[in-house]
Amino acid sequence: MTVGVDVARHGTARPDAPAVFDGDRYLTWGQFHHRTNRLANALAGRYGVGPGDRVALLAHNRLEVAEVLAATAKAGGVYVGLNFRMDAGDLDAAVANADPTVLLAEVDYEADARRLSEQAGLPVAWIDAAGAAAEGPGTRYEALVDEGSDATPATVHRVRHTDLACIVYTSGTTGTPKGVVFDHAAVTQHATVACLEYGIDRTSRYLVQIPHNSSVNITMAPCIAAGAALGFADNRQFDPDRFAAAVADHGVTHTFLVPTQLMRVLDALAAGDPRLASVTTLGYGSSPISPDRLGSLVDRFGPIFLQLYGMAEIASIGTLLRKDDHVRALTDRPALLRSCGQPSYAVDVRVVDGEGADVPVGGRGEVVFAGPHVMRGYHREPARTAEVLVDGWMHSGDVAEVDDEGYVYIVDRLKHLIIRGGQNIAPTEVENVLYRHPAVLEAAVVGAPDPEWGERVVAVVALRDGAATTTPADLAEFVARSGLATIKRPEEVRVLPSLPKNAVGKIDKQRVRAAFWDGGRAV
Repeated sequence: MTVGVDVARHGTARPDAPAVFDGDRYLTWGQFHHRTNRLANALAGRYGVGPGDRVALLAHNRLEVAEVLAATAKAGGVYVGLNFRMDAGDLDAAVANADPTVLLAEVDYEADARRLSEQAGLPVAWIDAAGAAAEGPGTRYEALVDEGSDATPATVHRVRHTDLACIVYTSGTTGTPKGVVFDHAAVTQHATVACLEYGIDRTSRYLVQIPHNSSVNITMAPCIAAGAALGFADNRQFDPDRFAAAVADHGVTHTFLVPTQLMRVLDALAAGDPRLASVTTLGYGSSPISPDRLGSLVDRFGPIFLQLYGMAEIASIGTLLRKDDHVRALTDRPALLRSCGQPSYAVDVRVVDGEGADVPVGGRGEVVFAGPHVMRGYHREPARTAEVLVDGWMHSGDVAEVDDEGYVYIVDRLKHLIIRGGQNIAPTEVENVLYRHPAVLEAAVVGAPDPEWGERVVAVVALRDGAATTTPADLAEFVARSGLATIKRPEEVRVLPSLPKNAVGKIDKQRVRAAFWDGGRAV
């Protein structure tokens, strides 16, 4: 099975059902099937795309993302969705690593696309921006679709489950972005898992609000497999009211937000906002949310939340804190809100010590994963692959505890632990205290060099709108009153307009930390 086969199946069986939407643009499954046939045939005919050839896409969230994914699968190619938030160096590195046959690029990113084209000798097909078209050489996307045959490509049924399906580039917080490779077996297996966990079926309407390159496995492939309607929201500037309006306009039932977006929703939208009435499942993840904020979200919007924990290398789902877990936490077991849940279907999750043995209940170790949707490896980087994929186990680099019911509690990243006077301090523990303060929107706690203790604890925060009068001293006093051990309390608190984010929208703790270790430059 492949995404291409799924599109052909739904296009034949349910041609009039909604397939893809983007603002006021809609495609039925029949239209989606025929347009992706034409695009697949054009990619093969004009650019020679065939089995194993990479097709790169540089665009923001829009309907054409789904078309390029499906057409690439139909042609037997390998889909490479690039994140427009990557800086020039990371984009250059990703494209050099992927070595694509063709680049499809939105006009909004013309400068980057021209540079990539010249450096790699890549042909470019231009996706028009609103009212704008690219100048200079290159094929127009719609002209490319129009020139392809409407016939279903023979390659649709020649692709095998062991053939490569996509390369997902990580956010690049440590060195150059890594190209995470998945075959079709992993993509389709994982799509089934995501549908089961999220409750996605052909009646669902899913709005992609996070960057599309992070959504291949957890959103796009599952929706296409189930025949759900797949929608795209512009994620270049998240606005809670615009998000709520899109949900209401399209009757959205499912979506996924990162914690910063959820906090803005919590701040901006009232309890029972009728525009969110259609939402049955709201997934979140990518970085921690304090238990207090989680409780407020469930109280405000009801038991619609589902937390996932994982990493790009395992297609993003390893454990889940399911809806009933959230309800249970708010009734008789509040500690569950500190958890990232229990293992998902078809994945083996363990917490192990340095020798690879399971830690006892309450002990701490590293989270490792195994299962059919673990990556094949990093594209063309066997040494980096060997560092993390050992005997079939994907090493996360996360420190965690596990309880007697199998719930996993992330303590922090191994590389983020602060070592002060020989003691390990988990920044997440301090951040959770800061998030209890009503003025705090975002928080990152890091270790800074200290001549006596090795490292000192520093907190960098961004405040909510209307909380500008809150001072660093106020926050330091709040932490001191919390009962947190003295050694864990921040010795310095900095307040910034916003915290730096990586290409996926997560707080970039590496950049925060570098501000104190790299000559003290500003964050």
